[in-house]
Amino acid sequence: MSWDLKMIFSGLAIILTFVAFVPYVRSILQGQTKPHVFSWIIWGTTTLIVFLAQLEAHGGVGAWPIGISGAITILIAVLAFIKRTDISIKPIDWVFFLAALASIPIWFVTSDPLWAVVVLTLVDLLGFGPTIRKAYSSPHQENLPFFLLFLIRNLLVILALESYSVTTVLFPASVALACLALVLMVSYRKTVLSA
Repeated sequence: MSWDLKMIFSGLAIILTFVAFVPYVRSILQGQTKPHVFSWIIWGTTTLIVFLAQLEAHGGVGAWPIGISGAITILIAVLAFIKRTDISIKPIDWVFFLAALASIPIWFVTSDPLWAVVVLTLVDLLGFGPTIRKAYSSPHQENLPFFLLFLIRNLLVILALESYSVTTVLFPASVALACLALVLMVSYRKTVLSA
């Protein structure tokens, strides 16, 4: 695939990142969406570290949307904390967060970003735990279009990558699948609770 086409996919992924995040941030500010603060801290941390690992693994322009997403994700964590949307922190949440931070020394000790990405992908997926727990009982507090856009965005990220390897593809593919699972679960729970 040509570099120009990869730039187009990366640009589309960045646009989708903003298209997803702007209404999500607006809905937090309006009190409609109540994200779990610790999920977003975990996701922001893991996403920024994966961005750095993808750059080292020559992900190129395909990594850019991940970096932008990491920065905005940290902003959402800050908003969730300021708005006190859901700040209940369980001991397991700390385990997820510390596991995310543990990926940095693993990367430096092994000198291979793959192991950091594997750890971070697992932690990121586990970071869905508090959100899934909350969304199961309160599915109307989640923003389905947001997660659907991130499913599509991560597919575009994969297409935009300049180098394909487990290091560059694992994270966006796993997050896309997690977003799909969350969308399906929340849709089902909304239907069940509305019946």
